[in-house]
Amino acid sequence: MSSPDTAADEFSPRTALPSVEVPTRTAPAPAPDVTDAPGEPLPRKRRVGGEGYFKAVTTVGGSAVLAIIAAIALFLIVEAIPSLRANKENFFSYLKWNPNPLDDAHFGIASLAFGTVLSAAIALLVAVPIALGIALYLSHYANKRVATILGFAVDLLAAVPSVVFGLWGREYFAGPVTDFSVWLNKYLGWIPLFSSETGFGHSVLLGSLVLAIMILPIVTSLSREVFMQTPREHEEAAMALGATKWEVIRTAVLPYGRPGIVASVMLGLGRALGETIALAMTLGSSFLISWSVVEPGGNTIAANIANSFGEANQQGRSALIASGLVLFAITLIVNMSARAIVRRRKKFLAAAAT
Repeated sequence: MSSPDTAADEFSPRTALPSVEVPTRTAPAPAPDVTDAPGEPLPRKRRVGGEGYFKAVTTVGGSAVLAIIAAIALFLIVEAIPSLRANKENFFSYLKWNPNPLDDAHFGIASLAFGTVLSAAIALLVAVPIALGIALYLSHYANKRVATILGFAVDLLAAVPSVVFGLWGREYFAGPVTDFSVWLNKYLGWIPLFSSETGFGHSVLLGSLVLAIMILPIVTSLSREVFMQTPREHEEAAMALGATKWEVIRTAVLPYGRPGIVASVMLGLGRALGETIALAMTLGSSFLISWSVVEPGGNTIAANIANSFGEANQQGRSALIASGLVLFAITLIVNMSARAIVRRRKKFLAAAAT
């Protein structure tokens, strides 16, 4: 028998166990990449062919627009120089228009430019509030079926030719406008805009109202699309704060769509400045600067070109082209101003978002 001391020594923790070697696996070294040699640039990927072609086409298209505008301006300047040299009066301040005499040409753009700006301004004052109201009703108040029908009717109104508006304004609308002019002169004759001492008839008011009806669908359609693009989260946030429907529109819809509203109004203004046939049929074709919009008379640059081009000789046509150059400059200034306003508003919104 073994002694107790011997048994204790066999199970003692001091007894050494045999060591076992565990093999370790080492990852193989990466193979050298011969293509990525140090000091050499990575190979450039080739662009997709369609993307390059599309970029080239769009670049050519944008450059062509600028080239066409420059060509139109150059044509107008070249064709207008002979009549401007033969003119015996100041082209920008003289009121009358008599460019046909070869040795005694007297003509100016003052009355025509005044009539153009005045009729377009009155048309905007009448059309823009109505257009914005219709756009808000179609986008936020009317049900879907009614909005679809009325929206189609508004778009259809924009497709009516200008000559149809002119005939309607001259043959039918002139009577109600004349009665309205009499009423304005009776009760508001103390205001220079509504005073008349020569009677009533085809006036700036008639042409401006016809013009307002013509630009109404343009401003309405664009404003409606802008209002419908308002983020739903903005409207829901205003409603969650207890805002009414009008307060939602005033605080969320109108501020968001202000750049689009400005663009639509300026587009309508451009249409009003360049309208020809409708104003040629409804204005009185006079060459005076008068602040009264109810007395017979009024004329615009485009209407004068339409009325005078058929009877003008070569010098007269050159003078009409010179007036067209002034109208081209006015519309260019209007569009550049609109772009500046929209760009400034976008920068403001971007800064507010950050």
